[in-house]
Amino acid sequence: MTRGKWSEPESSPDPRHLPAANSTPDLLKELHIDRAGAKPHKSIGRSWWPWMVVGVLIILGITIFSWFGYRVPVNIRTVPAVAISSNHPVSVLDATGYVVARRTSTVSAKITGRVREVLIEEGQHVQEDEIMATLDPIDASAERNLAIAKLAVISSQVSSIQAQLIEAEANAERMRTLAEQQLVSRSQYDQAISQRDSLRAQLATARRNIESANSQLAIAEIGLDNTVIRAPFSGIVTAKAAQPGEIVSPLSAGGGFTRTGIGTIVDMNSLEVEVDVGESFIGRVTPKMPVEATLNAYPSWKIPAEVIAIIPAADRGKATIKVRIALNQKDPRIVPDMGVRVSFLELPTRDGAPLEGVRMAATAVTQRNQQDVAFVFSDGRVEQRNVVRGTHIGNEVQIVSGLTAGEQVVNDPPDSLKDGARAKLAEDQAR
Repeated sequence: MTRGKWSEPESSPDPRHLPAANSTPDLLKELHIDRAGAKPHKSIGRSWWPWMVVGVLIILGITIFSWFGYRVPVNIRTVPAVAISSNHPVSVLDATGYVVARRTSTVSAKITGRVREVLIEEGQHVQEDEIMATLDPIDASAERNLAIAKLAVISSQVSSIQAQLIEAEANAERMRTLAEQQLVSRSQYDQAISQRDSLRAQLATARRNIESANSQLAIAEIGLDNTVIRAPFSGIVTAKAAQPGEIVSPLSAGGGFTRTGIGTIVDMNSLEVEVDVGESFIGRVTPKMPVEATLNAYPSWKIPAEVIAIIPAADRGKATIKVRIALNQKDPRIVPDMGVRVSFLELPTRDGAPLEGVRMAATAVTQRNQQDVAFVFSDGRVEQRNVVRGTHIGNEVQIVSGLTAGEQVVNDPPDSLKDGARAKLAEDQAR
């Protein structure tokens, strides 16, 4: 508020000489504020005190961040440092693929017919030549009965011709004796010989007819046997395709209304793994190379295996080459089309000499001040270690010095991770 002062008259008359009626109003009129003499009040510090507050807040924030950075645990994941042994191979290449069956079959009937009975179910184990289904045998049975009747007729003809031939041979022999004695004419003897030879020819023809009838009967038997569908080999039924009353045919003559198969069986002893390996890495794979397979369904189960063959053909679209891998362990848990991850193993050597030190995931090594370091996790804190890299072993790296076997090393350490910082395992890894 602006200061003011009272202004007094130059001379103060004696109140006794002032008129009595005007004394009070006149005095009030003489009172006024002198604004010319007021001095402005200076505001101390208004120009710099906001900057002082901002500076204090920044310093406080840095202090709090530093305090929490060393005291609030950082979520991490760890990988083990494993000792390198010249007696134990290590992974030099990883690949993914699927379990496949080299021996699988969709069983179908050889003839077209109506299904009478199906004797299989999914998951059932069948032996070789075990009956899986039967077709309606009416037509096949009729053809077999007809073949049997024809054979019977021809067989009876053979018996009749044989009896006539015996009589004709005896007559011809008798005529020969009489002709030599000139008791009968030569023409009678020739007639007896001709009759004998004719019956011999008829008997030969009848016998060939019997062979033909037997062949027709065998064909009819095969046709009847074709109504019984058997397993071509021992295996597990993976699919049941037909039901009683449906028409099945080896050819889909009926379109979508005709089944072409009864079911599918798989020989579980023929299971193997097929993986696609990139062209740039195929040089690391050799036949008979040891392999460790891990099913996606059982990640903790390591299955011993080995390379069967490298297929000599490349996929130009994917730039890969197919590799066949044999599973050395048979188990009911292994089924076709399961996803699998394989590791091609090799003894850890370099230039023929065994490697030393430890091995771990290459992603666990980072750099601080242009120096390779790793963070070892122990008792809730991390310790920064200077390490010396060696050779790469697949997706892993050899650590010549700086780490010992059995230590847990932080995988993919963040740039903010410092020596001595508190840390804890991620929830899924801890679980």
